[in-house]
This record gives sequence, structure tokens and C-alpha cells, in this order.
Amino acid sequence: MDFDFRKMERMDRYKLLVSSIVPRPIALVTTISRDGIVNAAPFSFFNAVSADPPLVVLGLEVTDYAPRKDTGDNIRDTGEFVVSLVSEEIAQPMNLCAADFPAEEDELAAAGLTAMPSTVVRPPWIKESPVSFECKRMTSMEVGTGNRVVIGEVVYMHIDDRFVDGDKLYVDAPAMKLIGRMHGRGWYVKTGDAFDMPRIAYADWAAERDRKRGT
Repeated sequence: MDFDFRKMERMDRYKLLVSSIVPRPIALVTTISRDGIVNAAPFSFFNAVSADPPLVVLGLEVTDYAPRKDTGDNIRDTGEFVVSLVSEEIAQPMNLCAADFPAEEDELAAAGLTAMPSTVVRPPWIKESPVSFECKRMTSMEVGTGNRVVIGEVVYMHIDDRFVDGDKLYVDAPAMKLIGRMHGRGWYVKTGDAFDMPRIAYADWAAERDRKRGT
């Protein structure tokens, strides 16, 4: 079956996208307003897009499922945000942070999460998260009606000592037990069911092909 996105309603396109592009990593984003109010909200239109410079991207989508949040306004006003990744342990608190809290109410406190002072930026990082990235906005753009794409440069990283070898810079990703976003409004996936598939060198592939051909 084929779909012409140019002729479809916004929510129909949204449903097809979020149900097909899975799993998606979840960014529990903390920001702070110009008045000093901390906000926390999860986003699954998120990923790393560059290592040099180290960049992450956030898609701040406004839909019937995800109304406009304070995150975009705070990033626009201050140029700073923190991305904390979500483990199985904090899945429920993350889900609560997605609720439509009043701007003056502290989502982190309501969810039982601990705000920690950041090193470079003003918004806090989350102690219970396995890994958090302090970010400064590099650029942002308005797309569609009320949507915003933000590219941020990672300037500082916090990672639980349990999950990293500081000398070898080896991160034990399976041990972090991160979760990802799946289809629909309430579906997630655990990342424990992994498999190893080393990249194949062309020369090795060609040699095996020729061996099978008997050449």
C-alpha cells in the first residue's frame, strides 16, 4: 500500500511516521525559563546527528497527542537544555513528565526525580538517568505549524560510573537498560534483546562471493 504524504492530513502522516520509524530513543529534556522555572518533558523525535561537532537534534512536534510544551520556548529564550536518557528504572517518572503540567509546577519533583546542578548550562541534569548531556543550542528552525527543530551542541556529559570505563571510554550500553519509543500512544521497547553483527569489509565479501562461484 502506498501513501502520498502531500495529500494527507497532518495527524494521518504523524500516525504513519511514529508507527513505522521505531524504536526511537527518548530524550527527557530539562530546560529553565527566563524566570528560573525548571521544565521537564520527554521527546522521541530525537537522536545524535554528528560527532564533530557533537550534535543532537530535537523535533518539538505539536499534535493532538503532544500539545505545545514549554521546552521549545525555553530553548528559544535561553539557548540551553539538557538531554537525559531514559532507562527502565525511570520509565514511569518519564511518562508522568509527559503530562500537561501547569508551567509553574515542577515535573521533576512530582515524578520523584532529582535535579542536579549542571556544570556548563543552567538547566539541571537528572540524577536517576544513566546518562545526561548538557547542550547549547546551535540552531533552530520553525517547521510546519508550531513545530520546531532544534540542533544542540553537547558541551558536557554526565554518566553513571557503573556504566563506563573512564580509561577506555567504553560504555556498557546493555547495562543501562535504556528504553525506546514504539508505535501508538503507550508502547515502548526494552533494549536488552541485542545481537552482534560486525560490519563486513568489501574485500572479504568479494572473496566469499568468488569462492562460491568457484573463481
